Amino acid sequence: MFNRFQRFYTSIKVAADVVMLTLAFALAYVSRFEGPIPVYYGLPAVQETLLSLATVLIVFPVTYRQARLYATNRARTHIGEVFEVFKATIMATLIVVALTYFTRERYSRLMLAFFATYSFVGVSAVRLVLRAVLNEVRRRGFNLKSILVIGAGDLGQRVIETVEGHKELGFRVAGVLTLRPEKVGQQVRGVPVLGLVKDVDAVLDAHPVDQVIIAVPLEEQAAVKPLMEQLALRTVDVKVVPDLYQYVTLYGGLEEFGGLPIISLQGDPMSGWNMVAKRVFDILFALVAIAVSAPIMLAVAIAVKLTSRGPLLYAQERMGLDGDTFHILKFRTMRVDAESSGAMMASKDDPRRTPIGTFLRKYSLDELPQFFNVLVGDMSLVGPRPERPVFIEEFKKQIPRYHLRHKVKAGITGWAQINGLRGQTSIQKRIEYDLYYIENWSLLMDLKILIRTALGGFLSKNAY
Repeated sequence: MFNRFQRFYTSIKVAADVVMLTLAFALAYVSRFEGPIPVYYGLPAVQETLLSLATVLIVFPVTYRQARLYATNRARTHIGEVFEVFKATIMATLIVVALTYFTRERYSRLMLAFFATYSFVGVSAVRLVLRAVLNEVRRRGFNLKSILVIGAGDLGQRVIETVEGHKELGFRVAGVLTLRPEKVGQQVRGVPVLGLVKDVDAVLDAHPVDQVIIAVPLEEQAAVKPLMEQLALRTVDVKVVPDLYQYVTLYGGLEEFGGLPIISLQGDPMSGWNMVAKRVFDILFALVAIAVSAPIMLAVAIAVKLTSRGPLLYAQERMGLDGDTFHILKFRTMRVDAESSGAMMASKDDPRRTPIGTFLRKYSLDELPQFFNVLVGDMSLVGPRPERPVFIEEFKKQIPRYHLRHKVKAGITGWAQINGLRGQTSIQKRIEYDLYYIENWSLLMDLKILIRTALGGFLSKNAY
């Protein structure tokens, strides 16, 4: 039932997108060739125009699908939905440009720009309207389907919470079955416990439902086999919630491999198009940052040279994506012999600092050369701050899940840094913030972190 509803709702979104893309294409054509803008090379042939429209109507929906714009996601905000449409529009437009370049002699770049703008506005508007209509319909309780949850433990309660938290899907939990006799007649999360698991036939006869969801913990899986044999004789939809999510460490979920369902307990949050989008985002912003900060870097370089002996830059080994090491670039803020007695972490009022070092560290000016680390791909603009390998082995022993921060590229700034977790602050707390960032990553979140950093997120009392 979940899948059928989702397919129906997805088909509506696909149809609405196709209609809006067609209208956007027609409006772009009119704006370019029938408006006040001069046409120097004549109108494009009808065949070429139709071919361009066909290309658009294939590439854009496919790109939307890859961007998960057809997946149900109640947690996504209205702004988040619009931002995802914007990203997908940019990506689809670039694909269309590439395809057109290799298949046609010429095309109207201005018309394509008009189309990208109109399609973004139109598709975003339609998405917001559909969300508003669907939310109102579900809020009024129309077309609800009933569910029987088998399992009254923590897993069953989680199913009830999830269903209640996604009312836009139009489901309600009608009752619960339990393996514990003492729970019969009680309520679980406001839902009545109708009987024992072995009574499923009698309960379904008395309380017809559209779907049965089995949420039985691992230690009680022996009860599932006879239950499935009973349910196999009925036409009701049956779903199973695997009791493995307690072992999920990062970005886990259900995957498919050649038709075989696989539960991923630990995954990579930035793969496929996400990885491409983040890399393009990094390169563009790094180039802008280098251009803007070039005068500042020149002034810092002169100050470093005039106030201390030694090299201008300091390259230090750090650990990044997948545990690979790289050399992070900084303006030198310490004496050349600062680590002659071994590796040491920086501390407040560190006597090893150069005369200008305290100032540079306080305002994070020593970090500016790391934009070049971003350009070559060693780092990202946003991510967990990289640590030195000499310290990491000890951290991994002391702090659970520490190694998971290396599932993404290290960053110049991050969620932990803009929340004041720099210097000798709690490493455990920093890891919590880093993992929160990884689990909730989006380009919009990266943009917010960069804005907060630019507005003073690095001016922390713990920066030294």
